[in-house]
Amino acid sequence: MTSVVAAKSGTQWSIEADGQSAVVVEVGGTLRGYSVGDVSVLDGFEADELSPASAGQVLAPWPNRIRDGKYTFEEQAYQLSLTEPARNNAIHGLVNWSSWKLVEQSASALTIEFDLPAQIGYPWWLTLRATWSISADGLRCDSAVVNNSPTNAPWGYSVHPYVQLPGVSVEDTLLHVPGRNRIVADGRLLPIGAHEVAGSEYDFTEPRKIGDLVLDTTFGDISHGTDGITEVTIADPSSDRKVVVWADDKFKYWQVFSGDTLHGERFRRSLAIEPMTCPPDSFRTGRDLIVLAPGERWTASWGIKG
Repeated sequence: MTSVVAAKSGTQWSIEADGQSAVVVEVGGTLRGYSVGDVSVLDGFEADELSPASAGQVLAPWPNRIRDGKYTFEEQAYQLSLTEPARNNAIHGLVNWSSWKLVEQSASALTIEFDLPAQIGYPWWLTLRATWSISADGLRCDSAVVNNSPTNAPWGYSVHPYVQLPGVSVEDTLLHVPGRNRIVADGRLLPIGAHEVAGSEYDFTEPRKIGDLVLDTTFGDISHGTDGITEVTIADPSSDRKVVVWADDKFKYWQVFSGDTLHGERFRRSLAIEPMTCPPDSFRTGRDLIVLAPGERWTASWGIKG
């Protein structure tokens, strides 16, 4: 295990076991890298680099977007900063660039924590905690949040890993998403409806190649196994190589992004596969919004198997 300070992403916390290794960084509590042997499963970034396109970030207390940054919760109106000004949205929560602290660390696991203070637009004090661990089963993250405030708090959670199969293009990648519908979005990438995917170009309920399809898509009506786990898989059609992103039953949606709006080498180089507890704009619509009671502790787990 190592703890190294770098200029932009802060302290680097490394864990390893069973021929696998991962790096989590101080800034944003971000997953910067994950490798199996010498293969980089995660399309991460350098230690002295800002996380590009939210790579590996924690998205909380909401994932995705809120229209105009405005919402009403328990009859009180709030205005968030517009962090996606080109589309006039508040995007990806409030913890992306915050400094997380180390709670404990061993060779194969670490726990980090961040206190989100009450602020304009989100006047609730939360404590977020993430325990990262590596085993023969892959990389696992057990996440928790506690509402320290005296009133109910709205809550949503996601993560933003880009996964890849080195040497396999996005076009040739076999994608399996157990979502029976997709959310239809407007030009601001905000929901305006939902369609069943059966028979459409968005039907990945059985593995198939992505081809030239552009994805920045929320899949809903998710299938979970008898153990409550849901999985999205990318696979190499010419071998048995695959990467699985899994999540427990707290996650009701998958967001898949094919990187078409990214520039340079990152253009369609990997896939962002994001388990989400709620769909875009849930602070406004209330759809699958989690309400944390005063003192309540909420937990969820997800991971990657490469």
